[in-house]
Amino acid sequence: MSFKTEVIEKIAALMTVAFGLIAALAWNSSVQALFRELFGTQDNLSAMFGYAVLVTILAVLITIWIARISAKALQEEKKPE
Repeated sequence: MSFKTEVIEKIAALMTVAFGLIAALAWNSSVQALFRELFGTQDNLSAMFGYAVLVTILAVLITIWIARISAKALQEEKKPE
């Protein structure tokens, strides 16, 4: 893989992460409002940790799923025709 291709791939990955962060920040207020609706105040420490653990587990599982799809696509792309 050429240096130029690697740079383009890394920039694309960073831009994707940046858009993901923007989307996460946009959802922040909505998630906080939902949390208050479901659990009362945001002072409920056990509920906050439970929510954080759930979101972390989901993020890890989705990241693994995306990595597998990406690896499969790269493998298919490299197959000689």
